[in-house]
Amino acid sequence: MQVLRGIPERAAQPSVLTIGNFDGVHRGHQALLEMLVTKARAMQAAATVLTFEPHPREYFSPQNAPARLTSLRDKLLQLAQNGVDRVHVCRFDARLAALPADRFVEHVLVRGLGVRHLIIGDDFRFGARRQGDFALLEREGARLGFGVEAMPTLADGGVRVSSSAVREALAEGRLDDAAALLGRPYSIAGRVTTGRRLGRSLGYPTANIALRFRRPALGGVFAVAVEGLAGHRLAGVANLGSRPTVGGDRPNLEVHLLDWAGDCYGTHLRVHFLHKLRDEARYDSLDALRAQIRLDERAARAWFATHPIQN
Repeated sequence: MQVLRGIPERAAQPSVLTIGNFDGVHRGHQALLEMLVTKARAMQAAATVLTFEPHPREYFSPQNAPARLTSLRDKLLQLAQNGVDRVHVCRFDARLAALPADRFVEHVLVRGLGVRHLIIGDDFRFGARRQGDFALLEREGARLGFGVEAMPTLADGGVRVSSSAVREALAEGRLDDAAALLGRPYSIAGRVTTGRRLGRSLGYPTANIALRFRRPALGGVFAVAVEGLAGHRLAGVANLGSRPTVGGDRPNLEVHLLDWAGDCYGTHLRVHFLHKLRDEARYDSLDALRAQIRLDERAARAWFATHPIQN
């Protein structure tokens, strides 16, 4: 898959295009991408995604923006796995926010991306003050020579499959519901960095994984499966939070592997969140924290005894 920053002055080849943030690349996104790839193959054009960085809501209201489900790197990996040929990552800034909808269509979609067919979600809005909608796209498509198609909302058990629904499920610890919406367990990937080695001093060494999010979508203590250290996924216990007992002030992901020992500094790991054990809590002493970690390990082993890891 080809990844390009920004929009070229003029497209080098035609595209079948979709536009969106694709945070989480959930089952609704996956259904849209399947439509995109099928149409692109039929039209002998590139299956193309236009996405934005930062998320527009992060630009307009950074303090109230929703928690991110995926880093840009993970989003691109998921798009590639769904058959996308090319992704344009467009910086969302004041100039783009002020661009009228009709100029966005003519200058970005037609001239810059060579759109021949556009597939969008049924709630897609764009352009300055979000004035662009499906009706405007249909009018501009008829004028400028491209087709427009809307992807209907996908529902699961009466729940609309959306990034917001995934965030809500994760925030409430409903990991099975989040996995059903995503089509896979929720995961976070990152590189193992050097920490304070506190876990080792407590008898429970941990891999400290660098977070790309300022605010993760979930928090607490979890039974997890860890990918990247062996030919199969390893069972572990993860703490995702600010570590209030030891004076933490920013989100941190620490994973204790249940049956693996070794040096994993610098390794890129993926942590799959399978089951929430409890919320994060503050303890009065390190001895109390050590006792709780021991209970967490026992609880995780008991859960894995009836829920073996699927590789």
